[in-house]
Amino acid sequence: MNITILSTSPRKNSSSLRFSKYLKSLSQEAGFDQIEIVDFENYDVPFFGQGFIKKDNLSAFQEKLISAWAKADLVFIVMPEYNWFPDAELINLLNQLGGKDFAHLFGEKTFALAGVSSGRGGKLPAIEMTVMLGKLINFLNQYSVISSRIYESHETHVNLNENGELANDNTVYENSVKAFVDYSIQIAQRWNRGKA
Repeated sequence: MNITILSTSPRKNSSSLRFSKYLKSLSQEAGFDQIEIVDFENYDVPFFGQGFIKKDNLSAFQEKLISAWAKADLVFIVMPEYNWFPDAELINLLNQLGGKDFAHLFGEKTFALAGVSSGRGGKLPAIEMTVMLGKLINFLNQYSVISSRIYESHETHVNLNENGELANDNTVYENSVKAFVDYSIQIAQRWNRGKA
């Protein structure tokens, strides 16, 4: 099974990237090695209405993103919470990809969502993204599943260091992230078995 982790914060060494690295290590511990993190630090997608992603003329970032997403069976979307909303980059990206040229990115996938906060938050962006992804899957007439278990990474900078390793002995945090990863993998495996 191929796993892609989208770390959607454009900030360098963001909390989203820390959490994405931790997801990767837990997925490796679960026995998976085909895992790619796409960090949005080099995000260069034009704002919708001011330009478009052209499938035959992709930038290096766009090529990496679309290639990793296309081959993934499980797509973790890790997004920061900014004033109770997902980041503008992710919303813009989904607007850009929500057409026939990139419809395949929303088909035959399992999506698992995590919101990241430096304080106590992350739930609302994940809930909002569940709705947006569901509408795109439906509109593009694709078959995918969005995992019902979302994750809220609270005080991420306290719990994880820059390498995505546990920074303290917070067993509640550790166990809850493991449960999120295990659940997401199980949903993806069941979905993959059920595909025609």
